[in-house]
Amino acid sequence: MIAFSMTGVVKVLFAIMVIATAGYALGAISIKGVSLGTAGVFITALLFGVFFPHFLDSPDNPRYASDALKIVENIGLVFFVTAVGFIAGPNFFHNFKKNFKSYILLGIVIILAGALTAIGCIYFGRITSAGDPSFDSKELTAMVAGLLSGSLTSTPAFSAAKEAVEPAYENVVSVGHGIAYLFGVIGVVLFVQIVPKLSHANMEEERKLLIHASEKKKTKEKRFELDPIGMAPFCTAALLGILLGCVKIGHFFSLGITGGTLLVSLVLGHCAHVGKISLIPKESMLKVMRELGLFLFLIGAGIGGGINFVRYFQPVYFLYGVLMTLVPMIVGFLFAKYVMHLSLLNNLGSIAGGMTSTPALGSLIHSAGSEDVASAYAATYPVALLYVVLVSEFLILFF
Repeated sequence: MIAFSMTGVVKVLFAIMVIATAGYALGAISIKGVSLGTAGVFITALLFGVFFPHFLDSPDNPRYASDALKIVENIGLVFFVTAVGFIAGPNFFHNFKKNFKSYILLGIVIILAGALTAIGCIYFGRITSAGDPSFDSKELTAMVAGLLSGSLTSTPAFSAAKEAVEPAYENVVSVGHGIAYLFGVIGVVLFVQIVPKLSHANMEEERKLLIHASEKKKTKEKRFELDPIGMAPFCTAALLGILLGCVKIGHFFSLGITGGTLLVSLVLGHCAHVGKISLIPKESMLKVMRELGLFLFLIGAGIGGGINFVRYFQPVYFLYGVLMTLVPMIVGFLFAKYVMHLSLLNNLGSIAGGMTSTPALGSLIHSAGSEDVASAYAATYPVALLYVVLVSEFLILFF
């Protein structure tokens, strides 16, 4: 007799491989030069969660599915962000020193625009619900806080909002985050591809305007490598970054996994070595880890969002999320172009960082044909990360 059964681990592996295969096929479809790219993996994962919400369930452990997805998502996040930090590190500090006012201002402008949009949604919801005896003002605020973190795909802001609300409203924050996350991912991914085409940008000329590596990066001095591809320094950066991300400042703020690993890998990528020991992984390995991390992150987040998407979806909340993605992105782009006079790719890299959009950076690197856009992303991201966490807490405490 031949029997066919899957354990919980095999189910997770099966889901990952099915979604990756179908997702990359979807992402390869191009319409007038614009494609979803790796975001196709996210859409496929979301649909998988919608149509097969109980596939990963375990009768012995009711939390198995959510725990497994969270592990997949966070492993992917660590791989992707650590790789980005190493790639951006050699150029980051020079680029930041030259344009630090632009990056700080742009990060503030983007998050401020998102915050004002969120406040507008709260007041609109209160006005339209006036007289409704079932209306709960705190529930609306919790929903909008979740929508804001989802529209900016910000896990730290999501966590901060959940910690700031009363326990009864934690699930409401989660629902809002899930509803807005879909457009939060896809909207920015498409924006960074569509804008260069609408502006008829000469990508070769735009790449020349990016900050390129200094001569010291180009030095060919022989150093001792701990392993042939640089996995040891990569894992060291990830480990130190995770530990740094666990440090809390005050009651709510921490860099989190993303901020911690990004900061450590940027520093190690900039330093390049300790004495005679090389700290730089091979470029080919970094590209593989960046892509592997991105698709694991999108699969973990996508399935989890899809499982609850239909259950809690309301058109008005989705509209709020769309506004909270589009308004800060467009305002930030126009501010960077006409006030800060950033070049197109520095502008778009900063927008991806200001929107804290990991998938958008992956898409922009591919469409720009240059890893150097990661420097602009890495310069704006920490500023945006700090302010979106503070804004999330502000909404809960004062609205």
